[in-house]
Amino acid sequence: MRILIVEDEFVSRRVLKEFLSPYGDCDMVVDGEEAIEAFRLAWEEGDPYELICLDIMMPNIDGQEALMKIREIEKELGVKGPDEVKVIMVTALDDPKTVVEAFYKGGATSYIVKPVEREKLLKEIKSLGLIK
Repeated sequence: MRILIVEDEFVSRRVLKEFLSPYGDCDMVVDGEEAIEAFRLAWEEGDPYELICLDIMMPNIDGQEALMKIREIEKELGVKGPDEVKVIMVTALDDPKTVVEAFYKGGATSYIVKPVEREKLLKEIKSLGLIK
């Protein structure tokens, strides 16, 4: 599995990589702008990401906006439904408005509140059918 970790905080990036490395190749970027570029580049190389762990609050382009751009790129490429990249929004925000925006506005697949626990993350990835 190819995984993109989008997180501006160094420690959170390292923790996510430690949790996910046994399940695939992890690339890491620090903001939404880099996430969009990495996503586009992966498609151009013919090796798209299967999972993106995307922080919401980041500098430059935040996670919500980055996700909308990623979904736009998929539409341009003709990628639909089950073929879309699975996106787990990872955030310290636990308010209903943020959850609703992540799912309905941005098309998030899932949502996890920090601090991320290994078991919770792996359970979520299993529910998405990415690991057994």
